Amino acid sequence: MSTVRTARTGAAHRLAALVEDALGGPLPVRLRAWDGSETGPAEGPAVVVRSRRALRRLLWQPGELGLAQAYVTGELDIDGDLADGLRRMWTATRERRLHPPRLSLADRVRAAGTAVRLGAVGPRPATPASQARLRGGLHTKSRDRAAISHHYDLSNDFYRLLLDETMAYSCGLWPETYSDADTETDAAGAQRAKLELICRKLGLTDGSRLLDIGCGWGSLTLYAAERHKTRVTAVTLAGEQAAHVRGQVRERGLADRVEVICQDYRDITGGDYDAVSTVEMGEHVGDAEYPAFAAALHRMVRPGGRVLVQQMSRGRNAPGGGAFIEAYIAPDMHMRPLGETVQLLEDAGLEVRHVESLREHYVRTVAAWHRTLEQRWDAFVALAGEETARVWRLYLVGGALAFEQRRMGVDQILSVRPTAEGVSGMPATPGEWYERLDRS
Repeated sequence: MSTVRTARTGAAHRLAALVEDALGGPLPVRLRAWDGSETGPAEGPAVVVRSRRALRRLLWQPGELGLAQAYVTGELDIDGDLADGLRRMWTATRERRLHPPRLSLADRVRAAGTAVRLGAVGPRPATPASQARLRGGLHTKSRDRAAISHHYDLSNDFYRLLLDETMAYSCGLWPETYSDADTETDAAGAQRAKLELICRKLGLTDGSRLLDIGCGWGSLTLYAAERHKTRVTAVTLAGEQAAHVRGQVRERGLADRVEVICQDYRDITGGDYDAVSTVEMGEHVGDAEYPAFAAALHRMVRPGGRVLVQQMSRGRNAPGGGAFIEAYIAPDMHMRPLGETVQLLEDAGLEVRHVESLREHYVRTVAAWHRTLEQRWDAFVALAGEETARVWRLYLVGGALAFEQRRMGVDQILSVRPTAEGVSGMPATPGEWYERLDRS
């Protein structure tokens, strides 16, 4: 592997020495500093430290969050493929057995000395405007509402620009043949296939009553009401989402089948639903609150009724979301290994009947969103500002990589509330669910 080197007294060389000490191995990517100095592998992407402010930010906030702050503000950038750069870092950590930065007091003193020599010492930089600022006790109703609003109330126009026509913001179900030529059509087809699969797993028929907890922009609610003639109660905490779904209900003439409620799941009253769905909402519930959430799912569905949870998970020894995701995308989110969620659902009295991993499908789903972001970059910047656009670029690229490398997964967990006699009403085999899935 060839290496680019400039004068050993350049800023890049001095920074590289600190990074290599912290990682315990050679730089996996090239490093270029504000003074034009450069070091590291000649091929592949380069990390560009555009200003001393990036270094100052890392002194005040070492680790992933400080790096993310520097990236979203443009103080640090990637020249080349961002995904390739992140993949090289993870590969170095895993395959070369490099350890994450562990800064001892001596490391910090040495870093401070380097910062002084580079003229980077100064007051703590302001926190980027796009970073979440939540108050109150963890998973109180008011804090949960603020956490959901931070991400989902960004604006309906933003999500219309990002998502396909279904407005489904969750993992799709992709066919074996995958076309890069018509991404939007493929993405919409993958989402419709996912929606149809959920409806089949839940056994929805004309007149069935479905409770859709965390309904998003109503993709499942509207699909079930239109295609399966289901009566749906759609629940979301996000005001922007509720407004969008209500508008679609009026436009499609579904007022007699769909009720949209903007409230916390803990405030849902009633029950005896034929089916309950919660698609990628359980990650926001919280670890300590999940047993009560699972109990609510059991309480809301009638005996013999089905519950489908589509939810992200983390690997047994993987960190899950991480500091960047929790600060910029999904504050207070919690992911656990799949088996622990299954246990919690069964502890609540539900019988888990079928579990299906969609991990590889999420790699494709997130990749489609990322292509849309890049293709419409100027429109996203004009709508939300460059800082927010950079947050989403880092989020989507990093998310796809996490699913690709099995640090994160996503699963559909189908369970039933058995009758007093122990009858589940489930089919003997699930094969019929997958026959001729509609993608049109």
